[in-house]
Amino acid sequence: MAGTGQIAPDAAEIERLARTAIARLPDVFRAHLGGILLIVEEFAENRILDEMDIDDPFALSGLYSGRPVGEPRQTGDPPATIHLYRRAILDEWIEGGEALDHLVAHVLVHEVGHHFGLSDTQMHALEDAAG
Repeated sequence: MAGTGQIAPDAAEIERLARTAIARLPDVFRAHLGGILLIVEEFAENRILDEMDIDDPFALSGLYSGRPVGEPRQTGDPPATIHLYRRAILDEWIEGGEALDHLVAHVLVHEVGHHFGLSDTQMHALEDAAG
């Protein structure tokens, strides 16, 4: 984007796009997302990248952490969280040419899918519903 006179979308814009995508999900899914934290960060922490054996922080655009729906919560469990990593998303956006709102929705739906324990096929159907 350098030299184009445009400013890269900030974390607040990525969050706005993600919340718009959540609002488009079917009610049956949204009903289980109320307690999930949505956090937009520049990159995943080094600890997370190391745990996942990822060398390039641009390779991770989103992460779900928490127990899937239907698994009983344990005392002391942190809240379920969806992390979106702004710089990795923007890098993919610039390289791929996909509309940013579609890309954010894609990453978000993938992480929501982990919350529900969905297969890749089911995640694609959910993404189509949110698109």
